[in-house]
Amino acid sequence: MRSLILAAAFMVSASAAFAASDEPIQPIQPAKIANPAMVELGKKLYFDPRLSKSGFISCNSCHNLSMGGTDNLKTSIGDHWQEGPINSPTVLNSALNLAQFWDGRALTLQDQAGGPIANPGEMASTHTLALSVLQSIPAYVAEYKNVFKSDKITVDGVTKAIAAFEETLVTPNSRFDKWLKGDKKALTGEELAGYELFKDSGCTACHNGAAAGGNTFQKMGVVEPYKTSSAAEGRVAVTKDEADRFYFKVPTLRNVELTYPYFHDGAASSLTQAVDTMGRIQLGKSFTKEENAKIVSFLKSMTGDQPDFKLPILPPSNDSTPKPTPFNK
Repeated sequence: MRSLILAAAFMVSASAAFAASDEPIQPIQPAKIANPAMVELGKKLYFDPRLSKSGFISCNSCHNLSMGGTDNLKTSIGDHWQEGPINSPTVLNSALNLAQFWDGRALTLQDQAGGPIANPGEMASTHTLALSVLQSIPAYVAEYKNVFKSDKITVDGVTKAIAAFEETLVTPNSRFDKWLKGDKKALTGEELAGYELFKDSGCTACHNGAAAGGNTFQKMGVVEPYKTSSAAEGRVAVTKDEADRFYFKVPTLRNVELTYPYFHDGAASSLTQAVDTMGRIQLGKSFTKEENAKIVSFLKSMTGDQPDFKLPILPPSNDSTPKPTPFNK
C-alpha cells in the first residue's frame, strides 16, 4: 500500500547497530538540530493559539508535550467544542513516520502542519487569516526575516518552521534503548520476558524499526473484524479505495504508556485492553492475564527522555492584529 521506510529516519550509529543488529526494534537517536533559529520560531508557532480562529487552540492543544504529545482524549476537541472523528496520534518521534495522520494523507511533517489551521473542526481559521495575524506582529516579522530572509510570512515558511521544531521531539534513552545498546541490566526479568513474548507472538511484524511502528499501513482486524461505534469506522484510507477501509498507519509504541487511550477511535482505555484486543483481532491469540502483564511491562520500558525545553514567551499582538472570534462555552 505504501513504500515501507524512510531510510534516513531509521539510521543508527555503528555501535548501536552492532549491539541491536539482531533485534527488530532499533534505538531512538537524539535529534540533530541544523537550524536552531528555525526551530525556535517553530516552537513559538507550535504553542501560539492565535493561529486558530478563536485564539484558543494551538498545536499543543491536541499534541500536548506535557502528556506524551497527545491530549489523552478518545477524540480531540476542536473549534466550538466540536468532538473530532479520530484519536489524536502522538507528535513525539513523528519524524520517524513514513507519513502523517492515521490515513497517511500528509507525506511530511510540513504537509501535516498546515492542515489543522484551516480545518473547520480543528483550529477553524484560514491560512490567509493566520498569516495576517502573524504579519501584524513585528516580533514575528523580524524573527521570520532572520530565518527565511523575507519580510513576507508565508504558509510554506510557517509550516517548515513548525516541522523543524517537531523534528526535535524525539525520545531517546528509554530503558529498552539502553538494553538494545548493551546494558543487559536495563530491563527487569518480567520486561525481558514480555519482549520475547512480543516478538514470538508476531507483534514485531508491524511494530518494528526505531519507532516500533509508523513505517507501514496495516488492516485493523486481520483475524476478526474490528468493531467500533466511532465515526472513524467510516473512514476510507487516503487511497479512496474501498478495499483499503480500516487500513491505518501502524502507530508507534514509543512512550505508549503516556499516549492513552489507544487505536484510531480511542476505544482502548488501557494498555491491558489494547494488548488483549490486538492479540485477538490481529494475531488470533488470546493472551493469559500473566502474558498480557508481561507485554505491558515491556511496553512501558519504551518510555524515553521527554523533550526538555523552556516554554516560549510569545510576542504580543497589537492594535492592527486581527481579533479572534471566541466561542461560548
